[in-house]
Amino acid sequence: MSSNLSRAETEPAPVKSGADSPKLRCWAEIDLGVLERNLKRIRAALPSHIKYLAVVKADAYGHGMRQTVSRLMRSGADMFAVANVTEAAEIREIGSGWPILVLSALLPEEDKYITQYQVIPTISSAEEVERFRRIGEAGNKPIPVHLKIDTGMGRLGVWHEEAAALYKRIRSCRELVLEGIYTQFSCADTDPEFTRIQRKLFLEALSSFPDLEQGQLLIHADNSAGLEFFSSDEPFNAVRVGLLHYGVRPYPESLLGRVQVEPVFSFHSRVGLVKNLPAGTGISYGGTYRLRRDSRIAVLTAGYGDGIPTSVSNIGEVLIRGRRCKILGRVTMDQTIVDITELAEVSCGEEATLIGRQGGEEIDVTAFSAWSQSKPWETFCSITKRVQRIYRTDTAV
Repeated sequence: MSSNLSRAETEPAPVKSGADSPKLRCWAEIDLGVLERNLKRIRAALPSHIKYLAVVKADAYGHGMRQTVSRLMRSGADMFAVANVTEAAEIREIGSGWPILVLSALLPEEDKYITQYQVIPTISSAEEVERFRRIGEAGNKPIPVHLKIDTGMGRLGVWHEEAAALYKRIRSCRELVLEGIYTQFSCADTDPEFTRIQRKLFLEALSSFPDLEQGQLLIHADNSAGLEFFSSDEPFNAVRVGLLHYGVRPYPESLLGRVQVEPVFSFHSRVGLVKNLPAGTGISYGGTYRLRRDSRIAVLTAGYGDGIPTSVSNIGEVLIRGRRCKILGRVTMDQTIVDITELAEVSCGEEATLIGRQGGEEIDVTAFSAWSQSKPWETFCSITKRVQRIYRTDTAV
């Protein structure tokens, strides 16, 4: 696949963590070597004809678009999926030659960027067919598109009972080239029975399409959580992978959920202050926690302004010196208070791990998300721009 990708221009210099790392107050480490290793393991679990559609929307799930996409390009991704044309433009600055599917609906004023950034828009309605047809006519070049079918998500896509009519309309337009058809599972990580119903509805819709050239179209329904198996009797020839290549297994019972992947992302802060407080002292705003004993607390140099949600107040834990330390009181914008009474002497400046491993202990993103009653996708995207990303590029693959 052709590309203008340049390693010197697109991949950051490696930064070591630990004693030699910059003395940041709060940072995230992204291991690009692990990312590559995860992709290759996922690839190995898939039949050779399956296309790998890497989902990198929302700044590559908070991992950093430029660095993540650059490594995925080198590691064997076939194409990319984004949420909007702004994200597509960023990928085009990194490398040419890779198809880019825009998963969200385009606004009318964004249509002009279809040809500029060579993106593949998603069609859900007859109105979009006409809009994109006009773009192809004006440029005297057919526009590649994917048709999305709504099988129960209730979001984008033409309703499955109306899909055949929209399919025929697309195929009748010389200004459009249908390159793929897909659907979105709404409960792949929680409701396998409804996922099977959605899959059945999708296949039934496909069977109603006249002259469907399955071998020449990308047919995809599965994401990291939804893939159970590939059958030669079914037309699927692509899979959308997002959370899994970042090292999170959303649904272990699925085919890809059984692939052994490693976390790419970790999240750290530092101890800014250590102090002793007597029993009965209220902690943080509102005094939602009162010390039950004489205690030693550490004030961390990160809070909800960095991505530690207030919903983990009095619930979550962090790792200091490889030990779990409970979060006390309400998380504030810039600081979080934890109990270090059971630890040996802790000094100002020591590392505290919010997501990741210290010694033999680990807090993974799934556990961190559970404390805040959210999902790993949301956790990654909620860690703010104030948190500097440090990229490791030297991990052996």
